Amino acid sequence: MIAKETAARVLAAALRTGADLAELYVEDDTTLRLRLEDSKLEEAIRGVDTGAGVRCFFGDLVTYAYTDDLSEESLLRAAEAASAAGQGASSAPKVIDLTERKSPLHYPIEKTFDALTIAQKADILSRVDTTARAYDARVRQVNSGYIEERRKVWIFNSEGIACEDDRAFVEFRVGVMAQQGEIIQTASEAFGGQLGLELFDRNDPIAAANQAAEVAVRMLDARPAPAGEMTVVVCNGWGGVLFHEACGHQMEADFITKGTSAYAGKVGQRVANDLITAIDDGTIPGRRGSLRFDDEGVPAARNVLIERGILVDYMWDLVEARRVKREASTGNGRRQSFRHMPMPRMTNTYIAAGPHDPEEIIRSTKKGLYIKSMAGGQADIARGDYVFNATEAYLIEDGKLTAPVRGATVAGNGPKTLEQIDMVGTDWALDAGYGTCGKGQTARVSVGQPTLRIPLATVGGTG
Repeated sequence: MIAKETAARVLAAALRTGADLAELYVEDDTTLRLRLEDSKLEEAIRGVDTGAGVRCFFGDLVTYAYTDDLSEESLLRAAEAASAAGQGASSAPKVIDLTERKSPLHYPIEKTFDALTIAQKADILSRVDTTARAYDARVRQVNSGYIEERRKVWIFNSEGIACEDDRAFVEFRVGVMAQQGEIIQTASEAFGGQLGLELFDRNDPIAAANQAAEVAVRMLDARPAPAGEMTVVVCNGWGGVLFHEACGHQMEADFITKGTSAYAGKVGQRVANDLITAIDDGTIPGRRGSLRFDDEGVPAARNVLIERGILVDYMWDLVEARRVKREASTGNGRRQSFRHMPMPRMTNTYIAAGPHDPEEIIRSTKKGLYIKSMAGGQADIARGDYVFNATEAYLIEDGKLTAPVRGATVAGNGPKTLEQIDMVGTDWALDAGYGTCGKGQTARVSVGQPTLRIPLATVGGTG
C-alpha cells in the first residue's frame, strides 16, 4: 500500500519532538452489504475505505492523528500533528530500519468473493425469504443479510517492525418473526467466518431459514418462563457469550490497570471452579477474531486466562503493557478502523471442555432451565453483574427437557458464576461465526464453551 521508505520518513517525522515510540497503521477496507426485508432488496452497498493513523508514545502519554489520504504529504502532516501534541526527553534524529515480519499462520481462502455475482448473492437471500415464509402461515416477517469484507492492514513502528495482515470475512443471517394472536416470537440463525464463499459449501442458508422459522413458530406455544432461583444449564457454542460479557471484559488490561475489574491483582489466585479453563486464542483458522498480527503489529497468540480455576494472565495491548512496565503485549491490541486507537480486546474467547457427558448434565438436574440460545444481554464490567435474555429455552423436569418457555432472563455475577459452575461438558464448540463485540469500538469475535451447569442462578420470567 505504501513503500517502506515512505513509512520510515513518516515515523521519523513522528519522533521529531522526542517520542520514545512511533507507529504508522495503514488500512484498505472493501465491503459489500446486502439486506432483504419484506421480500425486497432494501440495501446493496459496496464501499471502500482507506486511510492511516500515526501514533506517538511519550511514556504513558499517547497521541494520535489520522488521515484518509495516503499521499506522503498527508501522512507527514498526520505525523507532525501527532508529534506536536507531546514533548519527550530527546528530539535527536533517528534512522529507522524497517524489517518485514512474517507470520507462520495461514488462513486459506478456497473461493474468492467474485465466485458469485452480486445478483447470485442476492438470490440466496431471496430463496431464504421464500423458504422461511413458506414454513408456516404464522410467519409474518423475514429479514436476511449478507456481508463480505476484505480488510488489509499494514503496521510499521520505529522499533523496526513492518508487517501486514489480510483478513477476509463473510457473514450470513436470517431473522424470522412469527405471530399468533397477540403473541409475537422471533428467532434467528447466522453463520460466518474468516474465509471465502466456501462458507456456503459448509453451511446451508436454506436449512438456516427453516430452522429460524421452526423455532419462532414453536415458541408461540411456549409457556411463560418461571421466575426465581433455580439451576440453569447453558448450551455449548454460543452460550460462551455469557463468559465473554460477564468475565472476559474484566480480563482486558485497561480495566485491570484502572482498578475497575473484579480480577485486578488476582493473578495466581483461584477465581473459578477447578473445572474451568478459559482461553483467548487469536490463531484459530477461519474464526472471526483470528489475526496474523494484531493492530499494533504483535503476532497473534493463544493466551490462557484461567487454568483449572487459577487466574493466569490478562489480555494486553502495548499501551497498558507499557503502563505497568510489562515486557510485551499478548497480541490483543485491536481497533475498529484507522480512525481509532487500539485497545485491549478479546479475539476468540472460550471455556475449554470438561469431563461431563452433556446428556448426564441434563439427567442429573432435577428441576431447572435449559438455555439453548441467548441474545440481548448486558454486563457491568466493574462488578461482573449480568442479565441475558434467553431467546430459546426449555424446562428441565426430572432430568428431561420438557416444555419450551418464553420471556426468560438469567441474571447473576460473572466471577461468582465461575466459582459456582459444577458441571462442564465434553461437547466443546465455538459459535457459528457471527459475533461482534462493542466496547466503544466494534470488533469481530468468536465465543465458545461446552454445555455447563450453574447450580443456582436468578431466572426472571412472567410465569
